[in-house]
Amino acid sequence: MKKIIVTENAPKAIGPYSQAVEKNGTLFISGQIPINNKTGKMAEGIKAQTKQTLENVKAILEQAGYSLNDVVKTTCMLADMADFKAMNEVYAEFYKTDCPARAAFQSPALPLGALIEIETIAVK
Repeated sequence: MKKIIVTENAPKAIGPYSQAVEKNGTLFISGQIPINNKTGKMAEGIKAQTKQTLENVKAILEQAGYSLNDVVKTTCMLADMADFKAMNEVYAEFYKTDCPARAAFQSPALPLGALIEIETIAVK
């Protein structure tokens, strides 16, 4: 049976989807964007947006009983691939060793004008 994961520590879904779904020890986190849940505002600049997005991912992981160490795959969508290096610097602060597999690509029309969106899969 699948379990829907919801936390007040990350932005609510802005459409007909769940923040995350867990099934058989695997957690699928919907693409997260850099909205600060406390202020409802989006961070500015790719570094701040990457940090906020990963904090949102981390909050969902924790709500489900997972951690960054359980992440096996991420997909990073960037509005502009020119931001890849700056995004990668912040990403490396969250994933220091035993990094997950990752794909990154340009998607110029992200929700609410975000510069980055990150989708995540974690396994227990």
